[in-house]
Amino acid sequence: MHAKMMKNVDENGRLVLPKKWRDEYLEGHSVIMEIVDDEIRIKTYKPPNILKLLNSIDVDVKSDLSDWKSVKRELIEKQVR
Repeated sequence: MHAKMMKNVDENGRLVLPKKWRDEYLEGHSVIMEIVDDEIRIKTYKPPNILKLLNSIDVDVKSDLSDWKSVKRELIEKQVR
């Protein structure tokens, strides 16, 4: 989809994104803004999938992974050493 719309910026620098666009494209309340040449671009912000990060880490722990307090304690102890 390629859509253009003229919007006014208020005296505080605020710009309201159309509700239809927010409903269709935004996953939360955050956007990424960037300046490219003479354009201000607003892109949807998609939070990273932290499960991918968690599943990619290899850690040698003896604690039961279902007991997060024990895992945290063990990791902190290893970090201090």
